[in-house]
Amino acid sequence: MFQRCLICTDFSDGLYRLVEFVPSLAASGIKQIIFLYCVPLWEEGEIPRIDEEATAAARDRLQVAIENIPEGVEVFIETPSGRPVDQIPKAAKQYQADIILTGMPIRSLLQEKLFGSTTAALAREAKTPLLILRPQLLSTYTCEELDLRCRHLFQYLLIPHNGSHASQYLVEQITKSVKTTADNALQQCTLISVVSEGGRRELNKDIQLQEAQSQIDQAKVELEQLGLQVDTQVKTGNPYTEILDAAMVFDISAIAISSDHLGKLIEWPVRSFAGELMRRSWHPVLFFPPGQD
Repeated sequence: MFQRCLICTDFSDGLYRLVEFVPSLAASGIKQIIFLYCVPLWEEGEIPRIDEEATAAARDRLQVAIENIPEGVEVFIETPSGRPVDQIPKAAKQYQADIILTGMPIRSLLQEKLFGSTTAALAREAKTPLLILRPQLLSTYTCEELDLRCRHLFQYLLIPHNGSHASQYLVEQITKSVKTTADNALQQCTLISVVSEGGRRELNKDIQLQEAQSQIDQAKVELEQLGLQVDTQVKTGNPYTEILDAAMVFDISAIAISSDHLGKLIEWPVRSFAGELMRRSWHPVLFFPPGQD
């Protein structure tokens, strides 16, 4: 699905381990990999300045990435000074990255408001899709497990679909990504629609389920035209619970989501469906920012 990958690390999120798995990432179809670490400015004294020693140390730590590069793959190391939320979009634009890998710990909405989140800010401002990974998991994978994870980052997507504009936009973006990638890694999708038990009471539940099935059947046809294996699931209950349960049942690589609201509002901590999945899911979350075209 993606060929130019920007991997952002703060050396505490587990993502720095990926410097040793460049061949594995290349096996998933990625042709260009940029490893980025933002060096905090040296703030002793009246004027902040570049910390040359910290910059050199960061480059040395990331240097492993260029020791085993497969043919046809490019690897770059970037260690800009400044805030990640400023530097990551700049690097994404410079290298025309089509996916950003970033870490985000499991947090409550209150914790996010109190402590902030670079990934939350990127979801609000970036125009490039994000693959959000859990540092707690990346840090505990064995080398063998991480090798497999890197090879199958985008192999099987769980796609929540409720017939909304965001759902349709999500399918369009996945379709676009597959069509524009020569070595497509995506092989399988499961479309899932959850009819909330607190939904429209004037409609019979059977009618709502039929509507939901009809909507995801249309999306299924579109995705099957790409040569993908596509399954569908229609559930009743709490959308968050049913989708996270489905992520555990099916052998997925990531949950793909978008949003009509996230990225367009001044404040991130709005209880959007996409935002809550980002906070709750232990599975990787592939987020397509709205209106990126």
